[in-house]
Amino acid sequence: MDPCDCTNEDIGGHDGSSDSLEDLQDSRAADTAEVEELCVSFQSKYFNLYPLYQDYQEYCVQAESNDLNQRNTGFLSTLTIPQELETPIIDYSSSVNYTSFQQLSNAGDICLAEALPVRLSSLWRDLEEVKASGLLTRLPEEELKLQESMFELIGSEVSYRNSLTVAVKHFYASKELKQSLTPMEHHHLFSNICQIMAASKKFLMDLEGQLEESVLISQVGDIVLQHCPEFHRVYVPYVINMRYQETMVNQLLQQNGDVLHLIENIESHTDCQRQNLRSFLALPFQRITRIKLLLQSILKQTKPDADSKSNLEKAMAAVHEIVTKCDKGVRKMEHIEELVYLDRLLDFGKMKSVPLVVSGRVLLHQGPMRHSCFSSVYLHLFNDLLVISSKKYWFQPAGFTVVDHAEFPSHVKVKHAQTELLGPPPDSFLLHLYKSHSGPPTTMKLAAETRSDTEVWMKLLQCKR
Repeated sequence: MDPCDCTNEDIGGHDGSSDSLEDLQDSRAADTAEVEELCVSFQSKYFNLYPLYQDYQEYCVQAESNDLNQRNTGFLSTLTIPQELETPIIDYSSSVNYTSFQQLSNAGDICLAEALPVRLSSLWRDLEEVKASGLLTRLPEEELKLQESMFELIGSEVSYRNSLTVAVKHFYASKELKQSLTPMEHHHLFSNICQIMAASKKFLMDLEGQLEESVLISQVGDIVLQHCPEFHRVYVPYVINMRYQETMVNQLLQQNGDVLHLIENIESHTDCQRQNLRSFLALPFQRITRIKLLLQSILKQTKPDADSKSNLEKAMAAVHEIVTKCDKGVRKMEHIEELVYLDRLLDFGKMKSVPLVVSGRVLLHQGPMRHSCFSSVYLHLFNDLLVISSKKYWFQPAGFTVVDHAEFPSHVKVKHAQTELLGPPPDSFLLHLYKSHSGPPTTMKLAAETRSDTEVWMKLLQCKR
């Protein structure tokens, strides 16, 4: 299903959906001057050598897998997620190298200082201002760890912005690529990445602004909390769009040789550092999950009576809500896609058709059944509708011919059939429709393929909703 066919209600009423025509127009309205302004390198005072975010992520995952909690020094983040804030799991595509929420949720204590190459490692304790202040000799080790964790939030944002700059400057703003794609294809491919880049710039400026005020970092939770409404506005639609983004990438790389050649040329640019388009498109998804983990690390090392704890907890809850919203949005779009697919398969013939693509409708279960009157029937059970069909013959287009349908659960009842000699098979049940499209109440004897299948159907059909 094309995401532009969905309403805001379809994806949870989020008014920042990248799937609306208004957002498409906003995205295409970014002219060359605006893109150039976005791509102006942020002149960080504290981070001169920092990797692209893809490399940063790779070091993070490597540190997690190598179990670097057995370390001699500990100056960077510990990424242990509290049980009370368990993160949803999103598996958008096995073909894209996303770091899954589950992997991040299982992360142990790690020290990125040991994972990053020395030339790329940038620590709070290495700043000339910190050395000159004498804080390294006055602060206890726990406070030094906390400072490094907060400093890492800033440094990783620098790395993230470096990669976003490459993505926008070389891929999004490529005139040749734009000319080879339709406006809608270009939008599906890049979504609202320019809005995300603008949000990152503001966030980074505020983080570094606080560091300039005092080399002893006191608050980051309040800054994250301040930016969460903007994060919600730009990250949720981007992550929801990633399913269509992945489909678009596959189609372009497999079916359009000219576009494939253009993308390969862009990927060969030295700024891309041998990273491919997919890795750049996955950046926002990776970043919003990492922000939560960094906040959890900071909170873990914050004293219980610290003034900053309250805002840190609020910021964590706000980021968790964004991640949860992303997960729900993706699931809802999956349900809509499934309904659109089934809508094409079900043939109502002369019967009055039922629109399947309805907001809030979800397919609960489907499968074949043996029936006393037909050789077989096929059931599609939705949360509000039961459709009974027969499979079309082999010489007809794939699909089903609808035999009957009824509202569920109000007009549907089911019970085990009594097994008698020469009667229905032991794995059968009685399906009673109090009211259906065909008119009067009807009862059907159906037999599932196995006893376990029967129990599944009985449990679902008996459910009161």
